[in-house]
Amino acid sequence: MTYKRKETIGDCELYLGDCLSVMPTLGKVDAREGWAILTDPPYGIGADKGHTGASSFNGSKKIQHRSYKGGWDSERPSEAIQLFASIKCPQIIWGGNYLADLLPAMGKWLWWDKCQTMPTFGDGELAWTNLKGATPRKFTLANNQLFADRVERFHPTQKPLKLMQWCINHLPDNCDTILDPFMGSGTTLVACAKMGRKGIGIELDPDYFEIACKRVEDAYRQPDLFIAPPEKPEMEQGEFLTTKLAEGDL
Repeated sequence: MTYKRKETIGDCELYLGDCLSVMPTLGKVDAREGWAILTDPPYGIGADKGHTGASSFNGSKKIQHRSYKGGWDSERPSEAIQLFASIKCPQIIWGGNYLADLLPAMGKWLWWDKCQTMPTFGDGELAWTNLKGATPRKFTLANNQLFADRVERFHPTQKPLKLMQWCINHLPDNCDTILDPFMGSGTTLVACAKMGRKGIGIELDPDYFEIACKRVEDAYRQPDLFIAPPEKPEMEQGEFLTTKLAEGDL
């Protein structure tokens, strides 16, 4: 068997295993109409070093989660990225600036502006895409310490749910199945569950796999009935898209 475990939760399928082994069992991805890849792979910048846990905010008390050990970010997943480069379906790959030499030159990049106030932190993050167009798009969501601690985090490089929903809205309208080969704690699939898309996630670490399963289950169990999904971006060519979220949207 090419994967150790498979869970089906709602319209999402979660695989415990290596994406290089699991993806061939899914069939030829770019031959499947309506499929897209949205993922946040390791960048090979040592983000796994120095983390004793990601803190979340609960009133005035910080909550400590599991320690983040292992060498999951010790090197770039070059073989997987080269595989993605050969796939023609719509793709959004975060950390594109660290992986650009492995990917075709494209013009439509996505940029997450973190509104950082600390000069030692990065101003934002970049995602490579193979989407049509040559105009970068910007998403604004504060991720400084004050705001970040108000969102429960399960993974040291966990992306905000609103960011992944925004990414999905940049994919072509017919993309109803989203594949995340580096699922982590499952934020991409949570976004799929809340937006009525089919999600397929692959994760190598069994602890993160368990966390992802629980988060997807919770997403289906507690839908945001009173929160409308982010609107599809409509911008003229040459303009930048800035999505501004108030503090209460965190």
